Amino acid sequence: MIESIQIKGIATYSDTPEHLSGLSKFNFLYGSNGSGKTTIGKVIADAVQFPTCTVTWRGGTKLQAMVYNRDFIAKNFSPSAEIKGIFTLGEKNVDTINKIAAAKIELDTITKRIENLNLGLQGEDGTGGKEGELANLNEQFKNKCWAAYTKHKTKLAQAFEGCRNSKESFRDRIINEQASNSSTLEPLAVLEKRAETIFGPTPNVESLVQSIDIEKAVAHESNAILKKRVIGKEDVDIAAMIKKLGNSDWVREGRTFYEANKEICPFCQQSTTAAFAQSLNEYFDETFVADSKTIDDLATNYTTDVERLQQQITSVLATPSKFLDVDKLKVEKELLDSKVTINIQRLALKKKEPSQIVEPESIGNVASAIKGLVDAANILIADHNKMVENLTQERRELTAQVWKYLLDVDLKTDFADYETARNGLNRAIADMRAKIGIATTEKRAKAAEIRAFEKDTTSIQPTIDEINALLLSFGFHSFRLAKAGNGTCYKLIRQDGADAKETLSEGEMSFITFLYFYHLLKGSESDTGMTADRVVVFDDPVSSLDSDILFIVGSLIKGLFHNVRPGTGHIKQVFVLTHNVYFHKEVTFNPKHCHYGQNDATFWIVRKAGLKSKIEQHSANPIKTSYELLWGEVKKNDRTNLSIQNTLRRILENYFKILGGWNSDAICALFEGQEKLVCNSLFSWINDGSHSALDDVYASTDPSMVDGYLKVFRAIFEKTKHLEHYKMMMGDAYVETPALQQSV
Repeated sequence: MIESIQIKGIATYSDTPEHLSGLSKFNFLYGSNGSGKTTIGKVIADAVQFPTCTVTWRGGTKLQAMVYNRDFIAKNFSPSAEIKGIFTLGEKNVDTINKIAAAKIELDTITKRIENLNLGLQGEDGTGGKEGELANLNEQFKNKCWAAYTKHKTKLAQAFEGCRNSKESFRDRIINEQASNSSTLEPLAVLEKRAETIFGPTPNVESLVQSIDIEKAVAHESNAILKKRVIGKEDVDIAAMIKKLGNSDWVREGRTFYEANKEICPFCQQSTTAAFAQSLNEYFDETFVADSKTIDDLATNYTTDVERLQQQITSVLATPSKFLDVDKLKVEKELLDSKVTINIQRLALKKKEPSQIVEPESIGNVASAIKGLVDAANILIADHNKMVENLTQERRELTAQVWKYLLDVDLKTDFADYETARNGLNRAIADMRAKIGIATTEKRAKAAEIRAFEKDTTSIQPTIDEINALLLSFGFHSFRLAKAGNGTCYKLIRQDGADAKETLSEGEMSFITFLYFYHLLKGSESDTGMTADRVVVFDDPVSSLDSDILFIVGSLIKGLFHNVRPGTGHIKQVFVLTHNVYFHKEVTFNPKHCHYGQNDATFWIVRKAGLKSKIEQHSANPIKTSYELLWGEVKKNDRTNLSIQNTLRRILENYFKILGGWNSDAICALFEGQEKLVCNSLFSWINDGSHSALDDVYASTDPSMVDGYLKVFRAIFEKTKHLEHYKMMMGDAYVETPALQQSV
């Protein structure tokens, strides 16, 4: 049977869904013509034609839907359509009928098993059961996965490319990574550091830092001349004096002035002998000159080489690489510069005084440190450039390592728990589906067996006999049903055998179509299928029928209920839709319980709010009498202002004029001023006649005017001493108010 119906976006229904839920075996819907009832019947008949609507069947078992409405009449009783014969089970072949009954019990048992399995699989509303548990489990795990993403999205966002905007996609990626990710687990700090480069803007190839040549500059420090005392020839007669005085450098320096002064001593201005000049020249021999030149060359070469080294370092610092430790290099350069300055000074001293032993400040360590900084930067640059060349692969590897971190650190416990629960639910779901498949196969086989039995004992003649008997018993003597010439269809004929289909009155046609549908519920349009379980919809079956026939139709419909209630017949659920208050009261009347209650049936009102249809559920039958319906319209806060005057007039007409015998002039005399004018207008409608054409045309949409009519309406009951009746009919909508003012 149907558990719930959702209707939206069709006919007069808006895109906001209207629901009929908690449906029972009997479901009664009342609404005026054009309110939207027929749409509900059409959705039940074929929900596939209305994709915005949904019909939910208990346990997923869809039953045959049979709907009596205008579409049914047009299909079966149009001028060009033959009246299809109704096949029913014959009563003579008792053995076959018993076999069908037994097979039907077995079929019902299989169907019940399928429904129970579907309930366990999907729950009552299609969102529960094991599949609902799996959906909830997936939802919970999805949120945990998303929490891990939120935690790392700032620094590792690019690793999650493709699933950053979908929780479902992110969860599915986690599941896929668990099955395929074999990357090494790296610390988070390492991943984030690599991500700054690899996941940042696409890096450029970096140029290597200019290499530093320290060998030449450092090599000068070991020159032997620095530790050699450069003096003259010792076997010259003047050598003893120079050695004793230790003034070889002073003498060498004075030679320049001596030679420039034409061999006259530059100090005492005395002429010297040729022998003294010869001794002086012999003292500063070729060895002395060669060593002096070596000192001069050393000083020149050292200065040139260290300046070149300093220029190389300055050039590196002028355009520093981001991979170079610039601050440390600057410190080392300052130390180098200071040592170079000292060494140049000491070489100048050696050059001036060759006999002095000079110990230079070693620049080897600081130069090596500088070279080490440059070499280290170039290693990093080489690695960077290699990474740039292989960026796609680097990003792929880093991405895999990021997902590995999520799997083995952030989600390790959660994933293990999820996988265990998911595998258990998947096994249970697969087992249920397998059982449903087996049961469905059994159901098809049993249904085929029943159809085979039905073919052996079906006939269209019993329906002819029963319908004709009903027509006679209800006073329809001018036409009857007969078998058509092909033996499988019906025709309507007069007593003289003439065709009656085109000459039936509207009431006769309505009654015969209902009888045809009524008997179709007991059979089938083919020679099989008459024992199929069904849901039946009666959509306004009493249109154009007289009151006595209305009673008959109501009695026939209620007769179907006897087998529906215990579930022994093929009809499992009934929907009755009507706009006729008297028919509604008749069909909802239960002799044993007076009226159907909440446990027996559901009750609904279908009405239009503005231009849109609305469906309201009631715990008990809301339709009592048409008089009560009029009061119900007065009590509504969202009443229709277009027709409220007419509603008030009808209440006054029924209560005061028809039932109470009041004189309208006497009632109007109880008012004065504006109130009297309003009262006169209400009763003038009554005096003009209850069903004047103007009654349904005249309307006012002014809310203040409507409030005025409502106040006078209440005052009429107060002034005529009938306020208690007003209180009773208004019920919970009654509000205590001060006495009416003299003006409205």
